[in-house]
Amino acid sequence: MTRVAFVDDHESVRLGVEAACARTGTTHVVFSGATVTAYLAWRRAEHADPADVVVLDLTLGDGTTVTENVTRLVADGSEVIIYSVADRPAAVREALLAGAAGVISKASPIDDVVGAIATVARGDVLNTVEWASAIEGDRAFADAQLSAREREVLKLYAAGLPLKIVAERLGIAFSTAKENITRIRVKYIEVGRPAPTKVDLLRRALEDGLLTAHSVGAHGA
Repeated sequence: MTRVAFVDDHESVRLGVEAACARTGTTHVVFSGATVTAYLAWRRAEHADPADVVVLDLTLGDGTTVTENVTRLVADGSEVIIYSVADRPAAVREALLAGAAGVISKASPIDDVVGAIATVARGDVLNTVEWASAIEGDRAFADAQLSAREREVLKLYAAGLPLKIVAERLGIAFSTAKENITRIRVKYIEVGRPAPTKVDLLRRALEDGLLTAHSVGAHGA
């Protein structure tokens, strides 16, 4: 059962998505409220575990920034989906850089929103038109300046192959492939785009055009 929280200062929006989630039988809404502060206060008061996924409005009425809100939620242990009208790509980019797992438009069918929650809860990358438009041609995603070999390793590894298989396909030692992944992570940290997990590396590969949503998993075939 996926535990989900909704943070949006429009109650009607929250109620609609909550109802859709309740119908799935696989999603349990643990919190619904207008601010991240209220959600975290509820967590402390109830001694509750973090929600698996927090669906967060891009702009709340309490004066907080999207970076503040995403950072607090990610640090608290939840994945974050930005639920937005998606007409502010700069703010969406800010959310993604702060660690949001993806973005989905409030104009999307409600089933797509429920599907996005399930996708992120599984640990998969949420690829949407809104995400693509936010990062397409965006210079805010600083170039990590990966070498040709590092790009090859990242492309295969992020697409889903075990590192041992990546090494075999490229004709290099496992230790060399491992060193490449370490250097790749360091380079992303240096440009302010940390990638501590394999899912994060997949996000970076997608952001940088090394992979497309359609190619993920194809390398393992």
